[in-house]
This record gives sequence, structure tokens and C-alpha cells, in this order.
Amino acid sequence: MRNSRDQETAPIAAPRNGSASNMFRSFGSLFGAGGGNGGGTESARPMTPQSSDGYVEFGMQDPERNGRTLGTFAGVFSPVALSMFSALVFIRVGYIVGNAGLYVTLLQFLIAYAILLFTVASVCAISTNGAVEGGGVYFMISRTLGLEFGGSIGTLFFFANVVGCAMAISGCTEGIIDNFGPGGHFINEGGAHLPDGKWWRFLISSGINTSMLLVCLVGAALFAKTSVIILATVTVCLFATYISFLIVGATNDTIPVPVVNTLMNATKFLPYTGLSGKTLRENLGSHYGTDYTSNYKNVDFSTTFGVLFSGVTGIMAGANMSGELKNPSKSIPWGTLSAVCFTFVSYIILSFLMSCTTPYVTMQNNYLFLMPVNLWPPFTAIGILTATFSTGLSNLIGSSRILEALSKDQVFGSLLNFVLRGTWKGNPICAVVISWVLVECILLIGSFNIIAQINSVLFMLSYLATNLACLGIELTGAPNFRPLFKYFTWHTCLVGLLGTLIMMFVINPIYASSCIILCLILVIALHLFSPATQAAQWGSISQALMFHQVRKYLLMLDPRKDHVKFWRPQILLLVSSPRSCCPLVDFVNDLKKSGLYIIGHVKLGDCNGVEDAVENQQWWSFLDHMRVKAFTEVTISRSIREGVQHLIRLSGIGAMKPNTIILGFYDNETPKDFFQNGTSPYKTDDFNEGDALSFPIRRDGEPKQFEVQEYVQILCDTLRMKKNLCLCRNFQRLDKNFITISKHVKYIDVWPINVFNPTSGDPFDMVSLFMMQLAVIMLAKWKHLRVRIFLCETNEESAVGTFDTQAPQMDIFSKLKLEQTLKELRINAEIIEIQEWSRNSDFTRHARILRQFTSQADEALLDDGDEIAEDKFNHSLLYMQRVNQIIRDRSDQTALSFIYLAAPPKPSLTDFSDRSASYIELLTELTAELPPTILVHGVSTVTSTTL
Repeated sequence: MRNSRDQETAPIAAPRNGSASNMFRSFGSLFGAGGGNGGGTESARPMTPQSSDGYVEFGMQDPERNGRTLGTFAGVFSPVALSMFSALVFIRVGYIVGNAGLYVTLLQFLIAYAILLFTVASVCAISTNGAVEGGGVYFMISRTLGLEFGGSIGTLFFFANVVGCAMAISGCTEGIIDNFGPGGHFINEGGAHLPDGKWWRFLISSGINTSMLLVCLVGAALFAKTSVIILATVTVCLFATYISFLIVGATNDTIPVPVVNTLMNATKFLPYTGLSGKTLRENLGSHYGTDYTSNYKNVDFSTTFGVLFSGVTGIMAGANMSGELKNPSKSIPWGTLSAVCFTFVSYIILSFLMSCTTPYVTMQNNYLFLMPVNLWPPFTAIGILTATFSTGLSNLIGSSRILEALSKDQVFGSLLNFVLRGTWKGNPICAVVISWVLVECILLIGSFNIIAQINSVLFMLSYLATNLACLGIELTGAPNFRPLFKYFTWHTCLVGLLGTLIMMFVINPIYASSCIILCLILVIALHLFSPATQAAQWGSISQALMFHQVRKYLLMLDPRKDHVKFWRPQILLLVSSPRSCCPLVDFVNDLKKSGLYIIGHVKLGDCNGVEDAVENQQWWSFLDHMRVKAFTEVTISRSIREGVQHLIRLSGIGAMKPNTIILGFYDNETPKDFFQNGTSPYKTDDFNEGDALSFPIRRDGEPKQFEVQEYVQILCDTLRMKKNLCLCRNFQRLDKNFITISKHVKYIDVWPINVFNPTSGDPFDMVSLFMMQLAVIMLAKWKHLRVRIFLCETNEESAVGTFDTQAPQMDIFSKLKLEQTLKELRINAEIIEIQEWSRNSDFTRHARILRQFTSQADEALLDDGDEIAEDKFNHSLLYMQRVNQIIRDRSDQTALSFIYLAAPPKPSLTDFSDRSASYIELLTELTAELPPTILVHGVSTVTSTTL
């Protein structure tokens, strides 16, 4: 018990040790140590032999010993800023401003960065609520939304990084060709140049991709160490561009028309005005044209926004490096937010300066016009190559890390095990190679702008999932959701989610729909085939949301508003050992008709030494094995009767309380072990006796845990608590598969006659109607069967002791009345008349004797107050045997029988012990050698004839 509790509380207890880590960081900052540990990886790492004190080992762990070497600036700010600059800053801002105009461009930047800002808030909230390990956004989503959504979104985010890498490489290739290809800026007229063409561009892109592969094989640390230098280089080039806009004046022979732009062959150069109010006014509005790099497709708002958003999707670049960060919970929020603000200001300034200096015709027809107007053109070339190369490298590293995390988590089972085996010194070589191959495939698309739209949609879907994760966990009100980042609410999550969803379809409805469908397919596939252990270890927000909603609706479910029209069985099945009652457990699962189903069990003893966690796990495993939709309730009591009272009173919650109690029959048959029976469909080795998950079973010769008197007292308690009562016998013979395929088994039988006191009113009382309701419920499961109702005609004694001569007329009336009742209840059943009771007056005479064994017994009914005579009881047994023979003769094709159960004798009678034993013995004779049989006694109205 103690070990179990320690294991359960370990994930909660581990963060408490972080106080030592925080203290170490405080001292470390004074001496220039910086950072701090990564938390999540350390808590999962086993203690070393040198550490006798786990607290000290956890708190004082040096993050560099686990490969965590990056701080906020190098690990987050630099890769995020570089990814958000990408190819957009030097290649496509002019394309957007020239087509959409300054106003629409500013609006698009505001929309894009609003989505990014809300998403960053969600990322910061999740990342500061606990330790973030490798995998970045995938890790955060999977640990918040659960395995299915986390795995599917993580897979799509992996592809988003692959497409983003291909887009950056495509932009880099475009810059190389425009600079060193035919008519390139650095190529003299007639001089040697790089060849141009679709396949030449693919070859150059492949070379760039391969160089990125080599860098990744060396390790991400090399890129991280150089990212600061690369960012500085890009920033210098960008500031050089700003200065050039302010200094370079008007010119008409500086900006050439690209060779690939065949529509402008008649024009050799494009105009440039420098700072001009007229140019600004002309560029305020939209002038949508065609895209000369995509077969001259028309440009509109969606295409420009798709290109724009693809260039600013790098907010997850820092989160993707979470496995290398010293303190992810601190570095990710501050580094990402500062990078977002920095790039936003940079883009706004660049867009405004372009609008003030460059006519829209120039921006539409030469996407690299920044180079000719630069004070030193190589600045732009260097900026293009460094920005695109670093962005592509960041995406390639990010995709490989996500694939590595997917394989570590066994999301796709053993399918990705080779990725783990292909890891060398912490670098996922196989994951890098797979990412490289997929990037090669995407490069075959060729056009930068088409790749950009696919990239935008995939990243938006990832951002949508991130906002959804934060929104869900915020709405659940989980006490453990206490992020250090406080600048978010569920409103920001919802706005980010809706904005992302809307703009996905604005960019490209086909791409958006395809990605969502693919995501749903992955969710369903992971739900069906993924290992359940991972979901249990991570937790799932769906469980928290379901708890939140179920609690709310349970409070709204008012038992005072119950109506018989909407009655359904709410069943409590009492079992002694699951080993012996598998067919009954399976059958009741069909009988519940979408109602409440609780399996109850009473353990004799006290609470000392009982391990509830192990006990619950045992029963949950049993439910999983049986595949039934049920709850379990186990109570401990000093007697079976007292425990059953607890279960009947306390099972369920709110208005969802059991209204029907089902028990097995009290007999002397040896229980059958369905877990060990070789022909049993319930056979399993998971519950072998002697294991931790073992259910004891009474063996042949072992005594029962309670006597027959206590069993009958339980029946009386059930009826006294106004619960419907069912006793099930012979269910060890039930074979659902045989019933389904057999052509011999055809019927569900209902015997609406109280054999202890038969009367003509039996078929119409509450008990019989309850039996018919249960039979119709089972008919919905076994559609090929038919319901038979046996109308047993009786001769009732009159007040003077003679028999009614109008019995035949009464019988005809009873049949017509029963037909009318069935018609009103919409029950399709065959009525079969049984004449034995009306033909033989001895059957009716036995009613006076048999009533003495039921709840109708009274001391005054006994002759002279004596005990029940032996010969009268023997006659009663003979009577029950004859009734049993009548039922057996008609049960050859019966799958299931419902028989009227007379209420048991009251415990207040002086000779209750004898009467209860006789009552059970008579029921035993009644049900001997029958098909699976349910003895039913209903106490509430369950049928309705009204709308």
C-alpha cells in the first residue's frame, strides 16, 4: 500500500524539490552561473548510486550534465527571430505590399501577430506550468490534450516543420538564382552564371538541404552557438536596408526585370522613386496582380496572407529546442515574446519604408528589388542567404526533435523504434535523415508561394491545438494548473483559436479541410491502436473536461422530475466472485439499456490492511477484460447483509441511483471458473490465482460465506428499500454467441403467474409488466428472437370455498385484456394459453399452503398455530416440480425465461429461519434444469401508454 501511494504521488511530489533548485539558481546568478535546471528531465532521471539523498540529487543537478546548455537569448530569442524573418523579410515583403497595399499589409500583420501573440500566451502558460522536455509544442500538447490529440497534432507539426524547411530552402534557392543565375545582379553581361530551370533549382535546393543535413548530423548545439552570429548578421543587413531607403534617391535604371518574368520582357528596368509622398499615396490601396513565380496565378488577399503568415510561423522554434534549454519554463516565454515584438516592429518599419519609396509595379515584378537599391548590394544577398538558411536549419532540427519525441513516447507503437536505435550521443541521426528525405519530396513542388500556403495551414493547425489545449485546461479549473506566466485568460485562448481556424480557411479552404480531416483520422487511429499505458501516464484533458461537464449535468439531473416515460433500468449487480459470473456480467451489460450499471461486491472483514488502490485496479482490469460499460463498488463489512445494504443505499450519485438489484441464485452448485475454462469465451491468464490480480472463488466442498436466512433477508431488504429485484439462475449455461447463430433457439419466455398464489390478475400487475419490459429490452439485443407470454388460466376460489363456474369466460376475457395491454404498450409478443391450473383444482388448492412461504404468510394462516407440516411441504415440492415440468416442456427453444417471483417471507415471523429455507428450496425446484432464468419482482411502474 505504501509503495503504491508513493508511486502515485511521485509526479506531484517531484516539483516540491524544485525549491532546492531555485535556491541553487539564485546563488548561481550571483556568480554568473545563469540558467538553472530543466526540471522535467531531472525528475524523470533515476537517482545515481552516489546519491543517497534524492532531494539533494534532484535539487543540485547541473543541467549541463544532461546536455542542457542553452540560455534564453541563444536558445529561444535567436532561433525564433531568425525563423520569423525567414525568407519573408528580404524576398516577399515587397510582394505583399505591392499587391495588397500598405493598409491591407498592416492589417494582415496585425491579424497574424494577434494570432501569434495569443498563441504565445498559451504556449507560455503551458510551458510555465511544469517542466518542458524535448519535443516542444508536441510535448506540451500531448501532455495537456492527451495521447490522441497530442500524437496527431505532433505528427502534423512535424510535417509543418518539414514544409517550413522546404519553404526556406526554396527562398534561399530563389535568392541564389536571382543573384548568380541568368541576369543575376552579381553576373556581368555575357559572363558565366548558374544555369536556371525547374530541375536546376531542385538540384541547388538539394545541395542546400544536404548541407543542412551535415550541420544537423554534427548536432544542434553547433547551430545554437552560431544562431546569435547569424541573427546579428541578418539584423545588420536589415538595418542597412532601412538606411538605404532613406538615402538612395530616385532612379529608373537600377532595378532590372527578372528573366523569369516573361510578361515584362518589353520593359528592361523598373522605377524606384525614393522617399515620395506620391508613391506612398499610390501604395496605400490594393493593386492585386499576378505571381510570376507561380505560372502567373492571380494574387488576392488569401495568397498574400498565406505567404505573410508562413514567414512569421517561427514562434515554436524556441519551444522545439526545449530539450537543450537550461530552464525551459523561463526561457520559452521571455525569449519568444521578445522575439515576436522585435520582428513585428522590424516588419512594420520595412513595410512603411517600401511604401514610401518603391512603386507597386516594381514590387509586383521583382521580388528581389531590395538588392539594387541597397548602399552595398551584398548586404541583401548575405541577409537572404543567412536568414533562409538558418530558418531552414531551425525547422529541420525542430522536425527531427519532434520525430524523436514521438518515437520515445511510443505514440505509434514500435513503428518508430528505429529512430531511437539511430541516435548517437543524444543526436537523433535517423530522425534527421527522415526529415531530410521528406524535405526533398516537398522541394519537388518548386514554387515558394505554394509551399508557403501549405506551411501556413499546417502551422495554424498546430497553433489552434495549442490554444485549444490551454483553453481546455483553463476551463476545467484544475487546481494544479498554476502557470507562472499570468498574462492570459480563457478569452485570449478562445480568440487565438477562432482566429487561427478562420484564417486557415481564408488562406486555402482545401488545404485547411485536408489537414483537419487528416488530423481527425490520426486521432481516431491513435485512439484505437495506441498503447493505453502512455495515456494513463500523461493524463488527458478530456478526462478533466468530462469530469467538469458530468458534474454540472449531474447537478442538473433532478430525481423529482423523473417520469415513467423515460424509465430505464439502473442496475446494481451483486457478485461474489467475478470468476464464476462472467456470462451474467456480460448479459446485464445488454440488459441495462444505456442505463446505470454498477457491479457490487462485499468483502468480509474490516478496513485494516486493505489496499484500495490495488483493489480498484483489480476490478478495473476485470471491466476491461469483460468489455462492459459499468462501474464497480466494493465495500467492506462484518456481514454480507450489512454490506449489501451499504451498496444499495450508497451506490450511484445524485439522481443516478440503482432502481433494480440483481443477484445470483442461492444454490449448492459448485461455481464454474470461466477464467480457466478452456472453452470459455472469457478465458484469460490475467487473473491467475496467486497473482496480485486474483479473484478468489469457492471451490467444491468449501462452505458458503453466509447462510440461506441471510440471503432471504437481503431479498427482503431490497424490496423494503423499494428496489426492483431479480434473481438469476442457470446463467453458467448462457452462450450469447450460440444464441446469435443458432436457428433452433427462437424465444424469450415470460411467465406472468405467481405460482405461489396464482390469480387471474397476475398478468396485469406491476411484476408482470416489469418482466415484459425487461423481455422487450433483451429483444432489442437479440432481434432474431420472439417474445412469448404464457397466459396461465386459473380457477380462483370464491369466498365460500367453491370454484367459479364462469372461469372459461374469464379466461377469454383475460386473453383479450392481455392482447389489448400489449397493443397499448407497443409490445409485439405471442400469447400462449396454459390450461393446467384451470383443469386441475389441486394447483389452486396449493396456493393456501404456498402462501405461507412468502411475504403473505401470517401466523394466523397456520393451522392451530403449529409449524408447517412435513407432508404439506412435500406436497408443495411436488407442486413446484409439476410447475417446473410445465415450463421445461415449453423451453426447448428458449434462450431466456422471465418468471414471476413471489415476495419472500418477512424476517419478523417467529419461524423465519424455516420458512426462508423452504422458500429457497421451492424456488430451486421451480427453476431446476431450465434455460437461463430470471426470477423477477417489480415494485415500481416502468411502462407507459401515454405520449
